[in-house]
Amino acid sequence: MTTSINQRIADELNVRERQVAAAVDLLDGGATVPFIARYRKEATEMLDDAQLRTLEERLRYLRELEERRSAILESIRSQGKLDDALEAQLMAADSKARLEDIYLPYKPKRRTKAQIAREAGLEPLADQLMSDMTLDPAATAAAYVGEAVADAAAALEGARAILIERFGEDADLIGELRESMWSRGRLLAQVKEGKQEAGAKFSDYFAFGEPFTRLPSHRILAMFRGEKEEILSLTLEPEEPQEGPSTFEQRIARRFGIGDRGRAADRWLLDTVRWAWRTRVLVHLGIDLRTRLWQAAEEEAVRVFAANLRDLLLAAPAGTRPTMGLDPGLRTGVKVAVVDATGKVVETATIYPHEPRRQWDQAIAVLGALAKKHNVELISIGNGTASRETDKLAGDLLKLMPGLTKIVVSEAGASVYSASSYASQELPELDVSLRGAVSIARRLQDPLAELVKIDPKSIGVGQYQHDLSELKLSRSLDAVVEDCVNAVGVDVNTASAPLLTRVSGIGSGLAENIVLHRDANGPFRSRRALKDVARLGPKAFEQCAGFLRIPGGDDPLDASSVHPEAYPVVRRMLAGGDLKSLIGDSAQVRKLNPADFVDDTFGLPTVTDILKELEKPGRDPRPAFKTATFKDGIDKIGDLKPGLILEGVVTNVAAFGAFVDVGVHQDGLVHVSAMSSNFVKDPRDVVKPGDIVRVKVLDVDIPRKRISLTLRLEDEAAKSVPSPRGETRQGKPGGKQQGGQPRQNRGGRDAGSGGSGGPGGSGGGSMAEALRRAGLNDPGKRNR
Repeated sequence: MTTSINQRIADELNVRERQVAAAVDLLDGGATVPFIARYRKEATEMLDDAQLRTLEERLRYLRELEERRSAILESIRSQGKLDDALEAQLMAADSKARLEDIYLPYKPKRRTKAQIAREAGLEPLADQLMSDMTLDPAATAAAYVGEAVADAAAALEGARAILIERFGEDADLIGELRESMWSRGRLLAQVKEGKQEAGAKFSDYFAFGEPFTRLPSHRILAMFRGEKEEILSLTLEPEEPQEGPSTFEQRIARRFGIGDRGRAADRWLLDTVRWAWRTRVLVHLGIDLRTRLWQAAEEEAVRVFAANLRDLLLAAPAGTRPTMGLDPGLRTGVKVAVVDATGKVVETATIYPHEPRRQWDQAIAVLGALAKKHNVELISIGNGTASRETDKLAGDLLKLMPGLTKIVVSEAGASVYSASSYASQELPELDVSLRGAVSIARRLQDPLAELVKIDPKSIGVGQYQHDLSELKLSRSLDAVVEDCVNAVGVDVNTASAPLLTRVSGIGSGLAENIVLHRDANGPFRSRRALKDVARLGPKAFEQCAGFLRIPGGDDPLDASSVHPEAYPVVRRMLAGGDLKSLIGDSAQVRKLNPADFVDDTFGLPTVTDILKELEKPGRDPRPAFKTATFKDGIDKIGDLKPGLILEGVVTNVAAFGAFVDVGVHQDGLVHVSAMSSNFVKDPRDVVKPGDIVRVKVLDVDIPRKRISLTLRLEDEAAKSVPSPRGETRQGKPGGKQQGGQPRQNRGGRDAGSGGSGGPGGSGGGSMAEALRRAGLNDPGKRNR
């Protein structure tokens, strides 16, 4: 079976079977996808990480299929019903659905009406009526009346139950009908009586119908959510209504040679077909197609979530710059945490600039004093409750300290981190409420390093993530995190245990051992020293060494992505020269011919990668950090007017379009139809989370908090834009905004910086006096 699985995957990926076989052997041997993609290119003949992830998923599915096939064969064999024809049919089944269709007649089941009828000796009656349709059903049934059968009507009822089960368990017929219903049917939604007001967020689906094949994932998930919340009733309509027997009834009848030809049993048999369709086959297909709809929608939702998570994790890091994190709040105050360039917490505070205390000037004085004391360069503001007001507070501070830059970032998952056991270990001296501010500051410095501490599902860049399969979503998101971490590389001397856990070949236990060893013995001076870590054996070292970096160590190559196993290749390149002079010298590196260093172990792909790394050692695949500028005077949804052109940041991308933050604390939607003058199949082909874009406001629906935007600046305002049918932030009907990429502002040019003192403030004079008392009245004299 292994060979056939490998060949099938090869056909699906359009690669050679030997490439798949090599990858499967490596995976079975404990190698990770990042390791195989980076360091085993010769073995797999250049399969990339995307192909390897698909291969890994298909391998899992096909192996599960084989396990199920074996179990079914054994079950039928134990019943004494397995013949060569049935075995061949089972062996040819290429999907789990087909396998279950064939198995259905042999599957152990509860005692059914058909089984009771068989026990009463009525199967011969069913066979007679099917084989000779000239027989009169009532007269024929009379011969079966006895102790177990009360009368002819009871006999016919039993015979009908047997035939209904027979019709409904014909694998080939059910497969054909399923595909026909999929291609011709549609999903109908209707609001339940009296639920209009309570289910207003689902109003787009109160009277809705769309063919199965045209339903996008977000609409499927929205309707299933509405049904789950008992707002909507969903119906699967197999085809357009028509007079007389349905097309499906006609096909069942044809399959068994039943027709209205004037014979005595024709009418009874046609009624039996109708009963079989309505009470068994349609119900069975309905369950199958609901599952199919859900799985298709789930697969797409997981894909979108994973893609957005990848973009978020690989967002541009602000870098090693002292940063102040602000976790906004109203009654409980704004939590403040200052971290140094390495992310170490140096001071915390709580300020109360908003309702009910309204200590605006005192808050600015505290922030200014902290910024001056710790040479703060960046202010990172969480995007939750009171974010906009806190952003304005920071804007007023920037007027007096213009060297600062403020950025609004997603705080999704910060509360999850704050209450986690790891946060308790990492920041034991801090109150839970202050840990969130630390996370907000650090995720601006290095989004990847901070966000790996949080369950990916809590980061909030998906559609209906709480409705999705826990296993499927976790598996997909974990793969994304693993790929991102290993693509960037990890400084083994500064990385947290959660970050190290995501490195190829390192689990949570080994990550803890690395940190313990580092704490006890000081920083690692070489990759070779990793072998001294408890339980880090040769296999783990092989998997992880190339992804762990040691800047400033004993060997310059230890700071690069060159794997230690390939160091001899680099030594040959030197030809007696100095390694330090070669690394980073593009002119010298480009003089080297990769083919000259190929040997039996390292082929051209690996040697080429080594030369690229020597040319630009430790290169980071993430983009350069930059910020967006929000328009002055636009700080709430009511300030928006059709026709306004604004700069914004893409916070999330869904199947139906992209959400863009334009500085009003409510993301607007650029529908897929408003992204380009050309047809756009996938919105991610146009934008990704974190992109800075210019958009035009098309329409503003203040009661429903919906903002329609367009990337086509020539579009006319108030132009009708297709609705994603009930979808708001995250694709959730009426859902709370959360997640997404950093929302970024530069300096004091933000909409919130135009006021004279902010909520509760007393104007510029009072604020200046407060700053004077704090020693900050002359920003030019800051201790930088």
